[in-house]
Amino acid sequence: MARRGTITHVIFDMDGLLLDTEKFYTEVQEIILARYNKTFDWSLKAKMMGKKAIEASRVFVEETGISDVLTAEDFLVEREEMLKTMFPTSELMPGASRLIRHLHAKGIPICLATGSHRRHFELKTQRHGELFSLMHHVVLGDDPEVKQGKPSPDIFLAAARRFEGGLVDPLNILVFEDAPSGVNAAKNAGMFAVMVPDPRLDCSFHDAADQVLKSLLDFDPSDWGLPLFEEQKS
Repeated sequence: MARRGTITHVIFDMDGLLLDTEKFYTEVQEIILARYNKTFDWSLKAKMMGKKAIEASRVFVEETGISDVLTAEDFLVEREEMLKTMFPTSELMPGASRLIRHLHAKGIPICLATGSHRRHFELKTQRHGELFSLMHHVVLGDDPEVKQGKPSPDIFLAAARRFEGGLVDPLNILVFEDAPSGVNAAKNAGMFAVMVPDPRLDCSFHDAADQVLKSLLDFDPSDWGLPLFEEQKS
């Protein structure tokens, strides 16, 4: 695995990477589509993942051919009602707590860059506040600096600017993502990307990533010149 820079800072996506929330979106979208005798598949999900809510919603109604009976805005309102009861039950993904705590303990600056807007972020993280408080900062999808959602680099460039000392060289930043649009956003920002995709995602979407893992538990910090986990030290 070729590296051009020394990793000094780490940016995390949230949904599907740190928190097991993607299943909630899938469930709600399947329920809504069933009304129109349509099914929700992973090729569509891949196009929606990581995007701002309204952008993902437009993809949803247009790709499924229901835009004449359900607008993207109405879809969002309906989805919101179902999601707000699901989000507070969000569980951490395997290895998320271990990796965040390790990097924080070793003094590696870490932050969160998620397309979720504040209301959803607070619902999703309400059981995990202590862990997310270890982030140097959080950039959300409704942040004024994030003009365009992923795969635009806006959110990752905004995240880089907010680290202590100002803009960090993109070649020194490692981004963790699960979504194709997120990996592309990281690469468009000039950063390195580790992808931890859902196993149902077609492997053709893996190509843009610098490294692909089955789980955060499989991450080896030494691959990127980062401090070893305690159990790796002999």
